[in-house]
Amino acid sequence: MDLDLAQVRAFAVTVEEAHFGRAAERLGISQQALSKRIVRLEAALGARLLDRGPRGAGPTAAGRRFLEPARRALAASAEAAAAVRGAHRPLRIDVWGHLYTPMRTVASVATRIPDLALEPGPARDLPSVAAALASGGTDVGFGRVHPLPGRWDAGLTHRLVRLEPVDAVVGAGHPLAAETVLRPERLRGSVLRAPSALERLDFLARFAGHFGIDARGGGANLGSEHFLQQIRDDPGCFSLFPADSPLPDVPGIRSIPLADPTPLYAWSLLWRTGAGHPLLDTLVAGFAEEGDKSRWLEYVPGRDWLPEGERLRT
Repeated sequence: MDLDLAQVRAFAVTVEEAHFGRAAERLGISQQALSKRIVRLEAALGARLLDRGPRGAGPTAAGRRFLEPARRALAASAEAAAAVRGAHRPLRIDVWGHLYTPMRTVASVATRIPDLALEPGPARDLPSVAAALASGGTDVGFGRVHPLPGRWDAGLTHRLVRLEPVDAVVGAGHPLAAETVLRPERLRGSVLRAPSALERLDFLARFAGHFGIDARGGGANLGSEHFLQQIRDDPGCFSLFPADSPLPDVPGIRSIPLADPTPLYAWSLLWRTGAGHPLLDTLVAGFAEEGDKSRWLEYVPGRDWLPEGERLRT
């Protein structure tokens, strides 16, 4: 049978968003149009694909079986279009981890590659980028790749491209604000503040667990400046920022290097296995060249700290 890819995409996006309203907004159509597409797809397949409820939508058993082949069909459609357009279509790259300004690292590589046409896009988090890659909605992602429940990484591959030291960021009133360098364990008496629920931020959660930071607090991510103002105004808290990440000009903020050991934040490129965009290999090679020149992957056991297993996912 011939599947309508618009209907398939409506189903896949609704599963990813788990909500008809958000899925319709993402696709730029009305909820009514979205529902009609899914109903027609279910009628064509002769099976109910989604459970609909007041709290959102989720795949049925048939929907779960259909999801991965559906994503592959969407990805194949995107690759077929790319094959016709060739290198003239920009390479779509979605970044996540916006508090740490990931685009600065992408820009440092991309500006050195002649004729590299990039189309950058923001993403919410790793799961949203993984879903976009699986459906062909983007070509490559850049951010921190970490373990997630379920089979989120089916058909995806990634390459570690940068290990970046992180600093502790405190307000001027913090008891350790005058220090020039800190051992991570000295932060145990402070509250680790996060720009979201800590369980959603793998690196901060693992740092806290490893170094015994029991006091933790999260909140809404309203941008770096707002977040740093919160840290400045609470002398009992701190957070972590990559050492090379430019901080907004917020008076009363101190950035202190961490050592013995130095925690490292891992940045990776993530893409779909077998992805056919002609510029992908060029981008990956550009990161490898810049990484060798700038020693981005330097890691010394004992001197540096990475969450357990991080080096195995290179």
